[in-house]
Amino acid sequence: MARADKATAVAELRSEFEGSAAAVLTEYRGLTVAQLKQLRVSLGENAKFAVAKNTLTKIAANEAGLPGIDELLTGPTAITFVNGDVVEAAKGLRDFAKANPLLVIKGGVLDGKRLDAAEITKLADLESREVLLAKLAGAIKAKQSSAAAMFAALPTNMAQLADALRAKREESGE
Repeated sequence: MARADKATAVAELRSEFEGSAAAVLTEYRGLTVAQLKQLRVSLGENAKFAVAKNTLTKIAANEAGLPGIDELLTGPTAITFVNGDVVEAAKGLRDFAKANPLLVIKGGVLDGKRLDAAEITKLADLESREVLLAKLAGAIKAKQSSAAAMFAALPTNMAQLADALRAKREESGE
């Protein structure tokens, strides 16, 4: 590779690191081109699976302010740059790795913090963003409903108390 090509590749990788919400590093040794194509399709539109030279990736990661991934760059390494839902991409990688044991998740970076393979698996076990937001909205609605019921019960209880007091006065002759 000529020097200009390397500089361009480093600039592109740095741009990808800086513009992504997360990056997951995997080892793809032994996977066929068809399997890699299938992986790219399964990741969806919010993730980009790219193969890059380790030395160029180290330089780009350091320039992007991500020096912690140097240890992960051994052997044939591919990077999944995630621009959308990180959980969805982690699930896609985990599921593909289960079906194709030759894909090994090494680790990654999420919001500038280095993650190991176990943390990425935990991330994949989370529910999707939409499901978590729906659960949060349901919990908020339930609290509002119980508060509304409590506020509606106050006038009713007051009216029942006043009626019981009136009935007691009538019985006692007041």
